[in-house]
Amino acid sequence: MSLADLTDLTNVFVDPAAYADEERFHAACRVLRRERPVVRVESERYRPFWAVTRHAHVLDVERDHEHFRNAPRPLLTPAEMEARAAQANGGQMLRTLIHMDDPDHKAFRGVTSTWFLPGRIRALEDRIRELAVRYIDHMADLDGSCDFVKEVAVGFPLHVILSILGLPEEDFPRMLQLTTELFGSDDDELSRSRDPQEQMAVLFELFQYFVALTADRRTNPTEDLASVIANATLDGRPLNDIDSASYYVIIATAGHDTTSSSIAGGLEALLRHPDQLARLRDDPSLGANAVEEMIRWVTPVKEFMRTATEDRTVGDETIPAGDAVYLAYLSANRDEDVFEVITAPGDLQAARAALQQTGVDVERARDLLVRGPQLRVVDDDAVVDADDPAGDHGLVVEVHLARAVGDLRRVMACTDCGFDTSAGMRRVTEDVVWAKLAAMAEGARTATQRLF
Repeated sequence: MSLADLTDLTNVFVDPAAYADEERFHAACRVLRRERPVVRVESERYRPFWAVTRHAHVLDVERDHEHFRNAPRPLLTPAEMEARAAQANGGQMLRTLIHMDDPDHKAFRGVTSTWFLPGRIRALEDRIRELAVRYIDHMADLDGSCDFVKEVAVGFPLHVILSILGLPEEDFPRMLQLTTELFGSDDDELSRSRDPQEQMAVLFELFQYFVALTADRRTNPTEDLASVIANATLDGRPLNDIDSASYYVIIATAGHDTTSSSIAGGLEALLRHPDQLARLRDDPSLGANAVEEMIRWVTPVKEFMRTATEDRTVGDETIPAGDAVYLAYLSANRDEDVFEVITAPGDLQAARAALQQTGVDVERARDLLVRGPQLRVVDDDAVVDADDPAGDHGLVVEVHLARAVGDLRRVMACTDCGFDTSAGMRRVTEDVVWAKLAAMAEGARTATQRLF
């Protein structure tokens, strides 16, 4: 393989547009998995790193906590933004769980671990179901056609997450805007500006908001998650402003983004592969596998980075001490050596998902598809036929997904889900995701029974 060909293939990792072009991205990764599964990537915009594309190699790195660390480079970030961050607050504006290694990681995740136990989530179920019904009713009121991403997939999980934190509803639009600008920094339609200084300003605004929230909850504690974080102590001392604000940010932004991307991308995949949707409707027992398979197919977490503490071999390559490794989850989740079906959203019964089930009941998630309204996907410029027959369930919801899901794919998500098996936070996030999906499905079932 020539250097020019190799550069063209590895550019998919550093070109934000490639994440919106699935055909290009997956075609490049198929070649890399076969011929150069561990490859050094150089780019003018980013510091060099090694991309790991095979599922087995990704897991090898993830499991080797001693020799591959989260710090100091947990995410793929443009070099200019890294330099600006190094000048702020002693080199770090945020210090979330994904930035930490043990022993700090274990200590900090313990701050909220008991709050996220299944019993607590079940206690929130009525509120989550109420929100689910509200969004399903809203979708049903949109004259048979809607932008599903904008009207449901983004708003519903954001509402749930911010309600758990205890934020007032009047602040939700601001949080949505800041979240979009933070994760969409490489997208002209979503970002505030391409100016790195303006992009840093987004992060600073989030920081300021949550510092003020911490001060309020310390003075006026409640039963919400924000109060737990604000009043937490480690070694007898309260969390400092950076640590508390970072905790809020990872929950408010990452927990929302992963769920909305999975809901939207999962539904799009089923609509574009109606045979899989039909299987799921015909056999509700596939529901649990379907949820896992949708998350694999969408892979809302595109990458995390690790840094080698000493020279280590991955595949046939030696990663020098101090070099960064890019864990290509989007490639690993389509690895032919692991997943039998990679050209469609998969055999929902037999797909060998990489994600571990957490024990939360997700069977109800199938109700959204089994008993919910008839759905189909239409292009953004399609003309809706008002006289189109409604089908067996009495309602056709035409979902405008093409552009909106493309926008989401352009976002290189910074989240605490995916393959982070070392962190323990993955299990926490999955509990929330499963509970929200199950509650949304139950709400959809209740709403459709009432409507039809």
